[in-house]
Amino acid sequence: MVRRSVLLGADYFESDDAAPARGNAPRLGVGRGVVLDRVIVDKNARIGEGARLVNERGIQDVDGDGYYIRSGIIIVPKNGVVKPGTVV
Repeated sequence: MVRRSVLLGADYFESDDAAPARGNAPRLGVGRGVVLDRVIVDKNARIGEGARLVNERGIQDVDGDGYYIRSGIIIVPKNGVVKPGTVV
C-alpha cells in the first residue's frame, strides 16, 4: 500500500546488462506487501518484501539502514536498499 508518497523510476530493468549486480539484495523497485506512507523513494531503489516505512513513532531526524528521516519524512536515497521486513 502506498499513501502520500513519491516514487521515482529506474534507469534500467533488472535484466539489463547495465544493471548493477544484485547479489542478495532485494529486486529493483518495491517488493510484495510493502507499506509506504510519507516516503520519498529515489531512483533505482530496492525495498524488500514486507517492509513497513510509515514512521509511526514520529521520528524527525535519523539515519537508518538504507533510509533516512528528515522533518518526519522517510527518504530512500538513489540506489538505496531497504532490507526485507524493515519496520520504521
